[in-house]
Amino acid sequence: MNTQQKIIDTAISVLNENFSATFEDIAVRCGINRRTIHRYFKNRNELLEACNRNMMEAWELAAIKACKSSEDPLVQLEHLLYEGIDSGTKYAFLIKMNDDVQSFSTAYKSEQSESYFKIRNQLFKAIQELQKEKVIDNQFPLPWIKILFTSVISATITAFRSGDIAHNNVKKLAWQSFSRSIGIQLNNREE
Repeated sequence: MNTQQKIIDTAISVLNENFSATFEDIAVRCGINRRTIHRYFKNRNELLEACNRNMMEAWELAAIKACKSSEDPLVQLEHLLYEGIDSGTKYAFLIKMNDDVQSFSTAYKSEQSESYFKIRNQLFKAIQELQKEKVIDNQFPLPWIKILFTSVISATITAFRSGDIAHNNVKKLAWQSFSRSIGIQLNNREE
């Protein structure tokens, strides 16, 4: 792993524990000196932007993997939820920061962005088809389902971090909550 990526990975870990951590805190945990961090990142905002790019790239790869995991859109959706939980847990401070600060909603493009958007759009079309087939309740508009999906991920991350829910149960609870909330009716689906 190169030094820049090591700094980013360490910063993500440290800032998840304490968002007000300094470059010095990150340097100590990384096993380098503060000057080395400044060679790669002029200031905190540059480091946060690099962490954000890292998160977006990791999310796109995870989403592509989830959507390619099955031909069944319900399985894809379930796996996407699990990947969202994993990603959100790792990058919790960035997700919170992105919700709070619009400056980090800059256009992000990576090598896999085109594939990510294509697969994501195919999944959204599949959700609409499942609504026509009455597998998913058709009273919920797609924007509502998208918002609900991200809200379940956020709630799951909060539950995971609280320690009140067994870690091995939290993803299944999230899927049960989400799937039931959009009225998934597996018995209406042709096997």
